[in-house]
Amino acid sequence: MMFAAKLLPQLFAFFGIAAVVLRGYPERRRPLAVSVGAGFAVGAAVAFFLFRNFPGSFPFELIRTVVGASFFLFWGIAVTALYRSSERALPDASGRSSRLDAVAAPVIALGAAVTAGALAACRFSGNDAPLGPVPALVLLLVIGALLAAAGFFLEAKLPEALTVSRAGTLGGVVALLLLSSSYLVRLDLFSPLSMKVMKGCHDFVHQFMESVLIPDHLFVRPQIWGYIGILFSKEVGFWGGMVIWFTPFLLVAIAVRFELLPSVGHIRQGAQRRKLLAAAIRQRRMKLIVPLLSLVLMAGAAYRSSFPDVEYWDPKPIPVAADPSGDVFIPRKGGEVDLSDGKLHKYLLKGGAREVRFFVMLTPTGKLTVDLDACAICKPDGYGQGEGSVICYYCKTLIPLETVGKPGGCNPVPVAFSEKPDGVHINGVTLVNAWSTTVQSTGAKKEGGK
Repeated sequence: MMFAAKLLPQLFAFFGIAAVVLRGYPERRRPLAVSVGAGFAVGAAVAFFLFRNFPGSFPFELIRTVVGASFFLFWGIAVTALYRSSERALPDASGRSSRLDAVAAPVIALGAAVTAGALAACRFSGNDAPLGPVPALVLLLVIGALLAAAGFFLEAKLPEALTVSRAGTLGGVVALLLLSSSYLVRLDLFSPLSMKVMKGCHDFVHQFMESVLIPDHLFVRPQIWGYIGILFSKEVGFWGGMVIWFTPFLLVAIAVRFELLPSVGHIRQGAQRRKLLAAAIRQRRMKLIVPLLSLVLMAGAAYRSSFPDVEYWDPKPIPVAADPSGDVFIPRKGGEVDLSDGKLHKYLLKGGAREVRFFVMLTPTGKLTVDLDACAICKPDGYGQGEGSVICYYCKTLIPLETVGKPGGCNPVPVAFSEKPDGVHINGVTLVNAWSTTVQSTGAKKEGGK
């Protein structure tokens, strides 16, 4: 019952996609309904094939890439729609619009339905999935057919005055896909987008200061560094991500709002002119409904991304100490800790006035790794472990378990160690130095810009 409830966001998104696409292209209602149902089935089948033949993060990365590509494609469509709404409308030859619709309608319907089917199938890839691959696929095929039929009949009952612009149709589809993916932590897009904005701002400011002012310039006082430090905070990434997240939908709404009204100068009767203009204004207002609803859906996706309904494994760090030779020893088994269980095990080493947090875990490749509980980019808030990934608590970036132990990006900083039959041996000086060089300096920049 709980698992069925978890599947509801994906099913709701697919149902909404079917209704939006059919209303956006009402003249092709029946073939599009068939395309939507078939696309959902194909997407679910392809996803199950990927999960079966490519274990690990590859299927999730592929599906997330497709959803992300649809969002940035919509960015271009939104800019074009705003341009076309002005008096400088792009040239459009006679009949060209209908020819484009004949191609765009099935492409949007199939692409959206395939992606929605793949997103729904992702719910059956976790450890809590109650069904095997074949029963789960059959269940999704039946549900997809029923939802496509329900969307067809619901759309037919909607008021004829409720019209959707071409850009609004694509916007509604993209918003529903992003909302659906936000309920799956490994497919979420808003948190990675915010992280990219934060990192891009960080790299730009760093390069600018290095190449133009140099860090220790006499005129760069501590107060100025305090203001520069704001640019290194995660709030910059969050609000920058919000701008990128909502802007295309706002552009579509603005484009609809400023659509040119029909020319009525050639009509002599004033009542007929007013009636024609009033009908055009009502139609324009109805076209705003889907873009505005898309903004609400995108707000929901951003909220789900910022407050995911996921409990991460985050054990309390176990205090350890170095022996007189400086060696830190972590036994393979001790008490409730078993390094071969695939879980993240945290430890705390006190070196003088410093405290070093690190963890040891067995990766899916079967190798042990020792890493700092921090990365070289973000404030050292640490990591938690979820299904198939660890998450950076500062920027909410997900790191696949297969890549833990590899340097770069937001990955935990790896530390050199030696593996022996009795456990893991780490040089205490190496740990302290790694923490000092990669964490304390980064944390200082994030807090105060110094």
